[in-house]
Amino acid sequence: MNLRDLKYLIAVADHRHFGRAAAASFVSQPTLSTQIRKLEDELGVALIERAPRKVMLTPIGAEIVERARRVVSEVEQMKEAARRSQRPEAGAVRLGIFPTLGPYLLPHVIPTIRARYPDLQLLLVEEKSDELLARLRDGRLDAAILALPVHDDQLHQEYLFEEPFLLAVPEQHRLARQPGLSVDDLASENLLLLEDGHCLRRQTLEVCQLAGAHEKSEFRATSLETLRQMVAANVGITLLPALAVQPPVSQPPHIRVLPFSGTQPSREIAMLWRRSSAMSGFLAGLAGVFRTLPPALLAAPGTVPERSVAPPPPPDML
Repeated sequence: MNLRDLKYLIAVADHRHFGRAAAASFVSQPTLSTQIRKLEDELGVALIERAPRKVMLTPIGAEIVERARRVVSEVEQMKEAARRSQRPEAGAVRLGIFPTLGPYLLPHVIPTIRARYPDLQLLLVEEKSDELLARLRDGRLDAAILALPVHDDQLHQEYLFEEPFLLAVPEQHRLARQPGLSVDDLASENLLLLEDGHCLRRQTLEVCQLAGAHEKSEFRATSLETLRQMVAANVGITLLPALAVQPPVSQPPHIRVLPFSGTQPSREIAMLWRRSSAMSGFLAGLAGVFRTLPPALLAAPGTVPERSVAPPPPPDML
């Protein structure tokens, strides 16, 4: 048994297709199939259930794949630890981030990261939160930026900042000129939401429950940009994260973005990585870059921020 064959098995598990797995592994399909057969012979069990036009893992195959992921991850961690012991800021970091944050946060921090770590290769992966957590746990990501809470004792959480939500309404909506907007003003309103799987959907539903608002259930968007355009088209109202309304993001005409007074709905953002990671020290420094957002970015454009970026909570609270 060798590391290469374990990687072939993982590729088959990921792609559920021998041809695509071979292409992803940069080998021919016969070579990959032969090595998988040899691995099965060595273990004395069938790992792959082969059927016409379908490739599935056997129950023991699924268990072996999960163990293989951990083995490959540990080997990569050893290599990374050796590289970073010589030059911590060099090498590659696989960082996950979710779609309702990535496009709006990264333009404000990537220039600083490049200046501070000129030799760092930052490999960004944008996926929904559940997929990012799965990849982080099995070693396919080094770290991920996620919305809290995340309940996993095997993951370290480095608090970054609190991002308020703003209300986006058509310019002719009754709330467009509401002074001192509060969450209670959303009572009986129907809000536009994202489709299932987005953490912003869950966060908005929590605000709806608190305010007595409801979902406009006949429409679910696939992105924040779709939500923004639907508001501009007078289809409904929605909540937008503060970073999603900051320049260079442009707002469509006929839309107003309003801050809440008093208690503001918000989400807490953190960077997470495995407690066993050999990169923990470096990742803590990288998290520090994300933590230094100017307070004005976490407020409605044209307003004076009511609060600055919150300091990280004490370690015993993470």
